[in-house]
Amino acid sequence: MDILIKRPWVVTQDASRRIIKKDVFVSGNTIDEIGDSIGVRAEYRIDAEGMILAPGLINTHTHVAMGSMRGIADDVPLGKFLEKTFAIDAKRTEQDIHSSSIMGMREMVRTGTTSFLDLYYSEDIIAKAAKRMGLRAFLSWVVLDKDKTTQKGNPKDNAENFIKRFRSRKPALINAGVGLQGIYVCNDDTISAAADIAERYNTVIPMHVSETNVEVDNVKKEHGHGVVEHLDKLGVLNKRFVAVHTVHVSEKEVKLLAETAAVSHNPISNMKLGNGAAPIHEMSKSRVNVTLGTDSVASNNNLDMFSTMKFASLLQKNRMGDASELSAQRVLDFATINAAKALGYGNRLGSVEEGKLADLILIDPYPNAIPLSRSSIVSNMVYAVSGLNVDTTIVDGVPLMLGKEQSKM
Repeated sequence: MDILIKRPWVVTQDASRRIIKKDVFVSGNTIDEIGDSIGVRAEYRIDAEGMILAPGLINTHTHVAMGSMRGIADDVPLGKFLEKTFAIDAKRTEQDIHSSSIMGMREMVRTGTTSFLDLYYSEDIIAKAAKRMGLRAFLSWVVLDKDKTTQKGNPKDNAENFIKRFRSRKPALINAGVGLQGIYVCNDDTISAAADIAERYNTVIPMHVSETNVEVDNVKKEHGHGVVEHLDKLGVLNKRFVAVHTVHVSEKEVKLLAETAAVSHNPISNMKLGNGAAPIHEMSKSRVNVTLGTDSVASNNNLDMFSTMKFASLLQKNRMGDASELSAQRVLDFATINAAKALGYGNRLGSVEEGKLADLILIDPYPNAIPLSRSSIVSNMVYAVSGLNVDTTIVDGVPLMLGKEQSKM
């Protein structure tokens, strides 16, 4: 399948962060050519004059199968939130999980997310939904202590069996992995076992880390140090580890993260649950690889990465009392090239460059971000438009939405 996109403003996200007005030709699943007046014949020809072409956004923390849980646990703290959602989880059927996953993925396609890192059980069912929808899915089967789970069987075995099954099938867009719920339901043996699975199969391993003061205080009482320090002592922090939330971390822990893992910052979920503001200023200063996640629709309440970018920037400006803090360009980096690196796809995703995979979005700025100029495009992407401005979503060279009409239902 070939796609020729004519005359958009291209937010390349390359090393120079160039913004250019060029044609982009997609052949198969890769970006074949970027240039002036490309005249090849293509199955799809898109007149993108006045639109913005950008790399697809990458959501590094979701529970996409909670798509039907929007609004079921609003205005309650995390403890009550988990009680409500765990109670629903215990009663869900395979059909519930599949239909809810489709619901969440449709929202991601509609709002410009092309890749997502998921953390849940029954990822085999979610994988079927992802295959149907055509999204690039990094699916981490959640592991926790056997006496604290609603899963049938041993979560560690479930995770490894999931990886084995989907590795043998080798679906192009499904990346099977393992994840951890959190230290509050994962003892040291469980954490080490999951990390061993990730090591043996070379997968990313996301984990909720230092999300609340209560979580951190409990670990300090038991071990005398914070959650990140404890994970470091267990030897599980590495380039595959994605520490989700990291709201309450010490200066020492920030430096540990900079040396080892990536971070998934979830500003809307953190604020909504009253958990605080992650020290993103300090992390950026220490060169932690910060990425962005929405969390689930139960704690966000949407999967729109554009709103997540905006809230991430505004939260740090307010926290630091500095309007220059966390610029639009920096936060766009979080949602694209930083996220690609965290997922092990730094040389294949996250920017619009020849030879990279064709995961692309077209943004129609009308009516809230006109006029466009090279100097304001990135700012308008972060502060002015929303996911509903996305006109076209392409994953692996396949249009999943054209002219705001989704092709896979």
